[in-house]
Amino acid sequence: MRSVIILGSSGSIGTQALDVIRANPRRFDVVGLAVGSNRALLEAQAAEFGVEHTAVGIEEAAQLVRDVDADVVLNGITGSVGLGPTLAALERGTTLALANKESLIVGGDLVTRLAKPGQIVPVDSEHSAIAQALRSGTDDEVRRLVLTASGGPFRGRRRDELTAVTPAEALAHPTWDMGLVVTTNSATLVNKGLEVIEAHLLFDVDYDRIDVVVHPQSIVHSMVEFVDGSTIAQASPPDMRLPISLGLDWPNRVAAVGAPIDWTRAQEWTFEPLDGEAFPAVALAKQVGRAGGEYPAVFNAANEEAVTAFHAGRIGFLDIVDTVRDVVEHHEASDARLTVESLAEAERAARRAAEARIAGIARA
Repeated sequence: MRSVIILGSSGSIGTQALDVIRANPRRFDVVGLAVGSNRALLEAQAAEFGVEHTAVGIEEAAQLVRDVDADVVLNGITGSVGLGPTLAALERGTTLALANKESLIVGGDLVTRLAKPGQIVPVDSEHSAIAQALRSGTDDEVRRLVLTASGGPFRGRRRDELTAVTPAEALAHPTWDMGLVVTTNSATLVNKGLEVIEAHLLFDVDYDRIDVVVHPQSIVHSMVEFVDGSTIAQASPPDMRLPISLGLDWPNRVAAVGAPIDWTRAQEWTFEPLDGEAFPAVALAKQVGRAGGEYPAVFNAANEEAVTAFHAGRIGFLDIVDTVRDVVEHHEASDARLTVESLAEAERAARRAAEARIAGIARA
């Protein structure tokens, strides 16, 4: 039986993880739960699963990880605030099932230097798919990684057709049910840009060997192309419980966590090139990833501010990525070694810069 701490247990990833554990009570034992603020749900979850160790808040979640013995920590927190708990899990030597991509992207070398080989198990469906496909060959046999993107609610639209997009339209994702920020990031494809950086950090593959292809059915979750011309793809109906279950018990598979593809039914899977003019976030993310250092933190923080402003009606949809680009291009990075404190200061500077640009747009 594997003992598990779930951070962000009130969110989408956390509640689905508890669904997996609820269905497999002899395989998993929940020993810790943490939420951002939802005490009522936390208490109900703790009562159901018999959990004695709970926490409310980010610092408390990190301390919970330090204090409680566990085989696996599932970090399902949203945003770069998850960096502290990520570092705490790695320092503890615990397997980290990582759904909080922002902590890896923002932390960069801080995280990768601390992680032991195999200690981080990706929970994002795309990176879980790549991890599964990579088992088909050796590192030197990999030609490239191909991340799939649904294309979001605006797939096929030209850039000039995105000017009047509303927040409600941006939240109408055709496949996944996610929170406000992640859903909006999927509409701008910022989320896919973040996933490109995540793939580079997780699998140590150069950015020029990481591609994105649009696959609106969201059945093929990502692919690995090998040097002999073969491509290994992981395919399943869109259900996050599958990659979550792998994160909890990697590399073992948990039976019946999701329905398989119905091969008796006719179906069509399509793949389209990414329109980089309408959706420039992926190219910008590669630029940021290559720059490294604190730039991914700046990218992420500026985006969070811009997404908030968009939903408040202060800027338009296209202004989100334009704001991020402007902040990144004008940021003056420090030459000092990365620390948690220096990253936090870079994020604060990025948020101030983003807010200044947003205020200028709102006045115009």
